Amino acid sequence: MARATKKQALGRGLSALLKDPENDIRSASDKNAEKLVGHIVELDMDAIEMNPFQPRSNFNDQNLEELASSIRELGVIQPITVRKIDFNKFQLVSGERRFRASKRLGLETIPAYIRIANDQETLEMALVENIQRQDLDPIEIALSYKRLIEEIALTQEKLSERVGKKRSTITNYLRLLRLDPIIQTGIRDGFISMGHGRALVNIEDASDQIAIYEKIVGQNWSVRETEKAVQEYHKPKVGKKAVDAKDAAGEFGQDQVKALRNFLAVNVGLSTSKTGKGKITIPFESEAEFKRLTKLITGD
Repeated sequence: MARATKKQALGRGLSALLKDPENDIRSASDKNAEKLVGHIVELDMDAIEMNPFQPRSNFNDQNLEELASSIRELGVIQPITVRKIDFNKFQLVSGERRFRASKRLGLETIPAYIRIANDQETLEMALVENIQRQDLDPIEIALSYKRLIEEIALTQEKLSERVGKKRSTITNYLRLLRLDPIIQTGIRDGFISMGHGRALVNIEDASDQIAIYEKIVGQNWSVRETEKAVQEYHKPKVGKKAVDAKDAAGEFGQDQVKALRNFLAVNVGLSTSKTGKGKITIPFESEAEFKRLTKLITGD
């Protein structure tokens, strides 16, 4: 207990240093910066503003109340992280639930780690720290991955290194964003799992996706049953012209298209004729996605 009291006293001392106009620290090279950056400081709640880059949008009211109750009894055990934006002004980087719960209690100060970072670094920190949380739904994670790729200009390889996940895992999350918004909402609300979504994403037509989604929910299909339904969907229909699986671009073509879809994280299309001729189509929805695909294909 004595150790905690000493740490809090030190935090209050550093807080006083921040309020001294002669010590307006704006970069890591400024005088006394080493006393603040990376240390726990007791900051006034009123000196902290919300992070506009926060990727998380859902905060469960009951969970916040439970966290507030815990903080009332034990205090804020894990400090929040902020970045300095002006004299005695800070912006939240991570720890929004702790910050919100503390405001509910009417606390005047909160322990915080201070970072000095520009907007891009702040966005990256917020996104990466957010992804590490255990209570995010798959769509929130996928959207965070997408923002890191598009707004921070990370390749999937670099992103894999930053978040400590396999590239194939990142690809599987990103593919969920190709689902119809109704189905994405179903995943976020827990009506279906990520496994169901991974099966449905292999159906390109949105109305057909939704038709199977309604059966999953209505008949409580398992992931395996969903995968089987998707396989049946792709089987040649009677009366429709289809390419024989033994033709030139049959089995090998489908295997390669599947590999391309996983590699590029888009729904690559393949059309062939009985002579073996055909074409591959690679769709994209934005200039940023086109550039990402180009980099993956060319290796530049």
